[in-house]
Amino acid sequence: MHDHRRLGRELELFDTDPLMGAGLPYWLPDGATVRHTLEEYVREAERRAGYRHVYSPVLGKRELYEISGHRDHYGEDMFPPMALGAEQVLLRPSLCPHHALIYRSRSRSHRELPLRLAEVGGMYRSEPSGVLGGLTRVRSITLNDAHVFCTPEQAVGEARAALELIRRAYQDLGIRASRHRLSLPGAGGKYVADPELWRRATALLREVLDGSGLPYEAAEGEAAFYGPKIDVQITDPAGREATLSTVQIDFHQPERFDLHYIGPDGARHRPVMVHRSVIGSLERAVAHLVETHGGAFPAWLAPVQLAVLPVAREQAGAAHALAARAVERGLRAEVVEPGRGTLAARVREARLVPYQAVIGAREAAAGLVAPRLRDGHRPGPLPAEELLRRIGDRVAARGTALWEGRP
Repeated sequence: MHDHRRLGRELELFDTDPLMGAGLPYWLPDGATVRHTLEEYVREAERRAGYRHVYSPVLGKRELYEISGHRDHYGEDMFPPMALGAEQVLLRPSLCPHHALIYRSRSRSHRELPLRLAEVGGMYRSEPSGVLGGLTRVRSITLNDAHVFCTPEQAVGEARAALELIRRAYQDLGIRASRHRLSLPGAGGKYVADPELWRRATALLREVLDGSGLPYEAAEGEAAFYGPKIDVQITDPAGREATLSTVQIDFHQPERFDLHYIGPDGARHRPVMVHRSVIGSLERAVAHLVETHGGAFPAWLAPVQLAVLPVAREQAGAAHALAARAVERGLRAEVVEPGRGTLAARVREARLVPYQAVIGAREAAAGLVAPRLRDGHRPGPLPAEELLRRIGDRVAARGTALWEGRP
């Protein structure tokens, strides 16, 4: 069983320091590479799906979160206010109030809808010390978040499209959803008191799930304070379940922020706000990827994609030339020098790297390399350019297959 906390330190992906504080991990170079690649992947997937990316600050005035309802309904999970002159500001617990302000920064026409705003942004939760652990429960969170502002008639289609984005991302990442949950309010929780808005949002989410053909279970007490949500659940190797991705339909915040658009009739209408996160928090996503793959990430996501192994020092020049060509092609490559041990020892050292290229005297003389795949497959000697092309094709294709024609 893989534990991301142990593997994260062994593979030098992330760590913590008491001087930074509990629940505030830092990312080491290889972990930062994985995280950055994930960010690039999701931004490109969102761009192709019609999203426009924004940046917003991690601080906001107290009044902002009072309007959104976070202070009333979510205050115990927020950090205390900080004095800033005569005002009080807070670290944000969510990005949605900021995106609501971006939407209302000017008048909107129905012709602009749906308006899809996305951000990979930081937020902060005042988690108790006892629940913190590795990357799965942290106080500083980087969320792949987005909010679609649309007409009521567009809400189901937008939420369904978000579920499809999630499905494709899981396929490319080599992970799977253990189940889908319709999360509803429960007794005793701090929820917005507007039964009609809850009824409408729940009916639309059921329509989304039924139309998607996904089996799901309803669970009371798991809703957001402002509305129901679809939670995409994952299960780690120890059998622990968590939410990674979400899709929500929200009538509450558009009302609280007095959002509107001008309809075809020239009148003001209230938009619907669809919240969605394709891969959730980057911290939890990386933790799950480490545990699912045991550190053997899909080739497109691996910190090092190609390890070049010269058999002897005489082939070091050819090895560095190959690595430089790989880097020029946008691949992440490094040379594992003979001084780091025997060839067999270096092959073991690079066992998590998707591709190895061994260069001996014969290969160097002929301009060839002997590739080894992480799954044990050895395609036979190839010209260096052909190997780089094949690796580049698999990286560009995403997914988990290491070689064309192999699963």
